[in-house]
Amino acid sequence: MAMTNSADIIVVGSGNAALVAALAAQEAGASVLVIEKGDESLAGGNTRYTAGAMRFAYDSSDDLLPLLASPEDPRVSRADFGSYPVERFSKDLIGFNETDALTREQHILVTESLPTVQWLATLGLRFDPIWGRQSFERDGRRVFWGGLTLETSGEGDGLYQAELDLFLRAGGEVRYECEMAGLLAESQGDGTKVRGVRTTADEELRSNAVVLACGGFEANTTMRVEYLGPEWERARVRGTPLNLGDGLRVAYELGAVPHGHYEHCHATPMDLHMAENGNLDLPPIERKHYRKICYFLGVMLNADGERFVDEGKNFRNYTYAQFGRAILEQPGGFAWQIFDDKITDLLYGEYSFHDAHFVESDTLEGLIGQLEGVDQHRASETMEAYNNAVDDSISFEPSELDGKATRRISPPKSNWAQRIDTPPFRAYPVTGGITFTYGGLRVDDDGAVMRADGSSINGLHACGELVGGVFVNGYPGGSGLTSGAVFGRRAGSGAARLVEFDQP
Repeated sequence: MAMTNSADIIVVGSGNAALVAALAAQEAGASVLVIEKGDESLAGGNTRYTAGAMRFAYDSSDDLLPLLASPEDPRVSRADFGSYPVERFSKDLIGFNETDALTREQHILVTESLPTVQWLATLGLRFDPIWGRQSFERDGRRVFWGGLTLETSGEGDGLYQAELDLFLRAGGEVRYECEMAGLLAESQGDGTKVRGVRTTADEELRSNAVVLACGGFEANTTMRVEYLGPEWERARVRGTPLNLGDGLRVAYELGAVPHGHYEHCHATPMDLHMAENGNLDLPPIERKHYRKICYFLGVMLNADGERFVDEGKNFRNYTYAQFGRAILEQPGGFAWQIFDDKITDLLYGEYSFHDAHFVESDTLEGLIGQLEGVDQHRASETMEAYNNAVDDSISFEPSELDGKATRRISPPKSNWAQRIDTPPFRAYPVTGGITFTYGGLRVDDDGAVMRADGSSINGLHACGELVGGVFVNGYPGGSGLTSGAVFGRRAGSGAARLVEFDQP
């Protein structure tokens, strides 16, 4: 006979969105059970693979200082945090859209981003300025760029652990190695009511509501090929191997319909020789080092020996999700990132990571001769044409869109174009890695999953990657964790409202 367990709310998944939903439900007075498919070492979803940066709208440093873990840090008084108003965040998102307006979900993300981060701070979460990746020294000041200013202490793993600790201290329970097989639902006079979760161990876990927060389908090769295209069969999975589309499957079974852009995803350039999934043998805080996102400081060549994107189109926060896809679409699904010694001190730690793959030479021709799989004659011509096209009359300034561009070549390099002429030269082989998918479910203002006719499935809520419509054809870095928190808070609060009127 199946065991029966109960809680006011069951949350499926244990990443940032799941735990924020759980915290919001607890704040409303609900008891919460979190179930996680993996064991403790695999828990936390994609959150533990991130750098922990959170993008949100703010008007000035006055909005940031109360959020800091160490406001007394002497660097803070010398920091120029600038501002990132709602209008700028909106413009950044619209820049990736296929229309000239925000989606409904994007409007929610933008307007609730700062209040949600401030709410997390009231619970005890704290943040650090992103000194290393998002700021440059200029005239004695530390200048932040691109609207992405703060990360959680301890990066993604620190965010997961902090939220988990808050949840457990408030009386929450996490059950590991507890995989959802389906949803428990019963008929009511006005339709179907979700009453809990059935597990693969044939347990029935009863509740007033279920919050699905178990990620998208990026680790499911069959679904990647179906929705994203055949080239995505060879994509490296940057994050957890457990995001197989389970939440979508069980929601579809109850009448939910796809919403958002299933043909697009968050991608990023990754080390060509990394494992098929993020290296689970590494501490989670190190897993991000397989990214290779400093292409804006150099150039990228494909197998034909040609450049294929404008590496300096915008700050890398606004281009890496698109360029990861662009790399996969090249012949063989790979490229080489090429740099010279002028920018070595600006490369992120992922390029000096002990497991980073690269070739090196004291001459550019010697480097090109080591580019495996590349038309080396054409690569030499491409590099010569690029160097000759650089405008030397404009100064290089990495903290802003400096307009230091190439002339009369295609594709251009619109910013940060410097001649690659200073030895030693290095080249890093990269491919496309997938982090999360954009297609998901439609949810109402309480985070309840909706049907095609606009009605909501009673007792079923969703957040995180499962919310479709947040991202369209690109992604401003740091928005994913914020989106998880914004829609997690909505889903948890909305699910908890059912507890007041309905008992299991």
